[in-house]
Amino acid sequence: MVQWRDSQVRRNDVQLAVRTWSDDKSPTVMLVHGYPDSSHVWEKVAERLSRDMRVIAYDVRGSGNSTAPAGKAAYRLSELSADLFAVIDAISPDQPVHLVAHDWGSIQSWEAVTEPGAGRRIASFTTLSGPCLDHIGQWMQQQGSPSAVLNQLSHSWYIGAFHLPGAPLAWKAGLAKAWPRLLRATEKLDVDVSGTQLKDGTHGINMYRANMLPCLLRPRERYTAIPVQQIVARQDNFVRPAMLDSVTRWAEQVWRREINTGHWGPLLQYPDVTARHIREFIAHVDGKPASGALQRARLNGPRRQDSGRLVVITGAGSGIGRETALAYGRRGAQVLCTDISAEAAEATAEVIRREGGLALSRKADVSSSRSMEALARYVDKELGAPDVLVNNAGVGLSGSLLDTSVKDWQQVLGVNLWGVIHGSRLFSRQMIDQGKGGHIVNLASAAAFMPSRMLPAYATSKSAVLMFTECLRAELAEHGIGVSAICPGVIDTPITRRTRFVGVDDDEQERLRDNAQRLYHRRAYTPDRVAAAIIEAVEDNRAVAPVSPEAVGMQWLGRFAPGLARNLAQVDLSR
Repeated sequence: MVQWRDSQVRRNDVQLAVRTWSDDKSPTVMLVHGYPDSSHVWEKVAERLSRDMRVIAYDVRGSGNSTAPAGKAAYRLSELSADLFAVIDAISPDQPVHLVAHDWGSIQSWEAVTEPGAGRRIASFTTLSGPCLDHIGQWMQQQGSPSAVLNQLSHSWYIGAFHLPGAPLAWKAGLAKAWPRLLRATEKLDVDVSGTQLKDGTHGINMYRANMLPCLLRPRERYTAIPVQQIVARQDNFVRPAMLDSVTRWAEQVWRREINTGHWGPLLQYPDVTARHIREFIAHVDGKPASGALQRARLNGPRRQDSGRLVVITGAGSGIGRETALAYGRRGAQVLCTDISAEAAEATAEVIRREGGLALSRKADVSSSRSMEALARYVDKELGAPDVLVNNAGVGLSGSLLDTSVKDWQQVLGVNLWGVIHGSRLFSRQMIDQGKGGHIVNLASAAAFMPSRMLPAYATSKSAVLMFTECLRAELAEHGIGVSAICPGVIDTPITRRTRFVGVDDDEQERLRDNAQRLYHRRAYTPDRVAAAIIEAVEDNRAVAPVSPEAVGMQWLGRFAPGLARNLAQVDLSR
């Protein structure tokens, strides 16, 4: 573990305790903590950043080893902001710092970055769970929907409690000692008892009392040209994500990253992810090309439904995969189109780009663990974990069990089942490690609901996909990852032309293919309708989504009339 050096910075009557990691490194990052914390809350993130950066953290007035002045006037934002600049001037007098702040540290940092000339001392600002109070006042009065404002107010009940005369007594009455247990119960975080917790909690209340009502009731217009990165905790019980949406009105350059965790999670549960976001952002501000994930995070004008999201789709060269890729591209997502055919994948990506969307292509053989592992490494390094994975690639096979060879079984299970397993296993790990949450969509089939003498290999593979999806959904729920099985019926896609019929000669195979193609074409249920069902399943986190009336009917028969389903399975519809 990298050790820090302690020092002091004095401003007027206040002594600020400062800690510095890696004095010999560059650039300089300054970390500002929130309430009711001290600079120790940053230790996990600081250790990771200090491997290649100089890191500074200080105890804000009233906390840790810094002076705790009396009276709420000493805790006005103007005083807190002046402290911040005093530390910058003392520790990094010749170079601007990259500012990173959480909770009340972020609130006071917003006060600093919106000061005229702040760009001379601050190179960038990463904000976590602490909006500008003036921006929130403007949002509540002018921009926020009534439901969003009420939702935020319901999560901000404690602000009113902090204005009660006896509020500091709660810390003296045992809250300070109980604080780690409270975080364990509400945030599922294990933290040690802080030696200054009583001081941190008691004096920090003055920040609420000195600033909340003036800023919310009489909000100022505060703008900044400093590059701003938001790291949003999706499960934050105190700062709801909707309250942060108006930041582009006040900041010229904004990037938004999200972590599926609670208020303190970015610092204590996902320090590696947070440090990675900070490092990528600082590198870009200092002149390096933006990573793929950072490019998606840039907020440029109005956002579409899936702006900033990465969607990875297998089998995107044709049919359902192609239409799903096009649909997500039109919704603002960056789409990685993969297919066994590099040319087909690129053709889909090119259509998305021509329509003004963001798309990349990559060749991938879903049946090959090596190919899928290479794809996952590429995504992790160049793009970051996906927000949505669509395991769509599949092959068709028809014919009796006795005519189906071992090689036939290996091909069908390799693509239809192992492709889903490879994709789900590799990319769910990325989603978990990067705190993304997200959604996995696995393409099963209506054939999964009923037995069929015509489709033993295909139906078996799709039934396995359906059960695998149900199991995966149960496992990943605790990580905020949804999993859906899509079960299309008779869909007019190119798979009918590529389906093999075993146990027949070439002429008969062509006849059967032509018959199937005519049937599917007459049914006229197009793949874009399945794509719409996929998007709907992701938005609603549906477990199983049968698509088309016949799919619903087959699901019903398999569940409520299994005897009839078994009798129907004996009918040979190919004759």
